[in-house]
Amino acid sequence: MPASGGCARRCEVNIHEATAQYEAWAARHLTLLPADLELKHARMAEGRFAFLRATFYRWMQRWEESCPALARAPRVLAVGDLHVENFGTWRDAEGRLIWGINDFDEAFELPYTQDLVRLAASALVAAHEGHLEIVPHAVCEAILAGYREALASGGQAFVLEEHHGWLRELAVNELRDPVLFWKKFEELPTTKQGLTPGIEKLLLKCLPEPGLQYRVVHRVAGLGSLGRPRFVVLADWHGGLVAREAKGILPSACSWAQGKQASVATHLSEVWLQAVRCQDPFLRVARGWLLRRLAPHCSRIELASLPKKKDEEHLLRAMGWDAANVHLGTRGAAAKIGRDLAARPAGWLREGAGKMVECVTEDWQAWR
Repeated sequence: MPASGGCARRCEVNIHEATAQYEAWAARHLTLLPADLELKHARMAEGRFAFLRATFYRWMQRWEESCPALARAPRVLAVGDLHVENFGTWRDAEGRLIWGINDFDEAFELPYTQDLVRLAASALVAAHEGHLEIVPHAVCEAILAGYREALASGGQAFVLEEHHGWLRELAVNELRDPVLFWKKFEELPTTKQGLTPGIEKLLLKCLPEPGLQYRVVHRVAGLGSLGRPRFVVLADWHGGLVAREAKGILPSACSWAQGKQASVATHLSEVWLQAVRCQDPFLRVARGWLLRRLAPHCSRIELASLPKKKDEEHLLRAMGWDAANVHLGTRGAAAKIGRDLAARPAGWLREGAGKMVECVTEDWQAWR
């Protein structure tokens, strides 16, 4: 485990050592899957964007050392691993389509600036690799504009019904076709490996009614969580497939980076319950597993699945807004963050994101 004396000392280890130490720590909390970890390591070498998504643990080792002034900002219950592919859609209790942040695995009490810097850094890397076309200076301006507007207004969830038509068009397009979505699941082989009676029982309780014919598959997905066990139960219900996923959860990598002890899911459900948010009624934590519904429009939105013609500045503005929706869940956050933002020099977000992009690039080159 990294030393607990300070970030500068912790960062004496290189990316290979840090990865080995983090994975050894993770293996003490749940059973990691060697084949999935091997795939994760290979994908980390493919590009900086994939590397950034896969290595939040390393980001947290380097964050305070690289951005000390930003690390002293007011603390909130934050997303932690926020990036431009950490957004998706789900249905709320009224059946409405909701858009927003959809992965809180690394939630932790952090400076509000951390989420914004990581989001901006991910957009800069994504733009450099051709996933986005927006120019660098516009990235930070858009994110901050949306964030400030949400803070000032008290926040609001993105309900994709009579409002936000442009965002609905991005979320519901031919690249997220239901036929293709279910075809991928149907092609997965049935598995029993690692499936305990307890996990199977949890999954079956999530199905719309008891007694359905079902099978369980192993899903390989994500990057930061790649290596953790993921089981999906598939069942036919009134002529169509339904799916429920159980994903093994860990304490936030922030605990590891700071050398702290933490219980599993300390902040995981707390963060989305406190946020300005239309809740996903299928999302819950039980016995060390994150349970949720999977469906064509109840999943993460990958950049590759977005249509080529899109208003990227508008999209990043919405991402900044939803980051504020999460931070507003911390009591008194709006006033404290507002005062801190007013005192910060112009260009602070672009400078911080630039420094962290340099760290990501350095570690990625070493990893390759």
